[in-house]
Amino acid sequence: MVSDVHGNARDLAHAMDGADALICLGDLVLFLDYHDHSRGIFPDLFGVENADRIVELRTARRFDEARTFGAGLWADLGADPRAAIEKAVRKQYAEMFPAFPTPTYATYGNVDIPDLWAEYAGPGTTVLDGERVEIGGRVFGFVGGGLKTPMRTPYEIADEEYAAKIEALGEVDVLCTHIPPEVPELVYDTTARRFERGSRALLDAIRRTRPRYALFGHVHQPLAPRMRIGRTECVNVGHFAASGRPWTLEW
Repeated sequence: MVSDVHGNARDLAHAMDGADALICLGDLVLFLDYHDHSRGIFPDLFGVENADRIVELRTARRFDEARTFGAGLWADLGADPRAAIEKAVRKQYAEMFPAFPTPTYATYGNVDIPDLWAEYAGPGTTVLDGERVEIGGRVFGFVGGGLKTPMRTPYEIADEEYAAKIEALGEVDVLCTHIPPEVPELVYDTTARRFERGSRALLDAIRRTRPRYALFGHVHQPLAPRMRIGRTECVNVGHFAASGRPWTLEW
């Protein structure tokens, strides 16, 4: 199981070695690497120095300044931002999706563009969002994307829409999402030094339906990579872009 792949196609191709299936919890796209500012769509378009500056502003939570700075870069570039980003994302998806082994079960991350996935996902990849599937005799439920934030990443949805998708899953054995439940220890990123958005609806569903596992990613360096909520083992499956190692679920 992997999450936050962010362009790591090389290791993705081997992520299912020795396993029966691969589960991907999203964020295939690498827009900007906060550890190596030379990697990603942003530095490809605007250069490393500008990437350094945008990371500095975002890390300081000066989001309005970051947006103003970014708008100026786009104006100077003279290109339509949506078209330029989609072109770059398509290039990454053309590399990422062929690396998925068969079978793969995947859902979207907050930086993904769901409308493009149908064009790139092969027959061995099942894409799920607000849906259930049986894998190895267990029922897995999937909800992708994130909640709205000042970062304004591509697949952020309203809390009510997200909660409705969680509710539609009902009771499952394994609850798979991109973002974590809203628990401080699970949503705090120790490197970025900020709380990411988790879902209260997801936390309520875990307490109510008591799945065996709740699995997620999104927070790259969490204060707590796992904790138990009632009978449910909540696990951040890891920042695959950095580690190149999948998390294994066995039963």
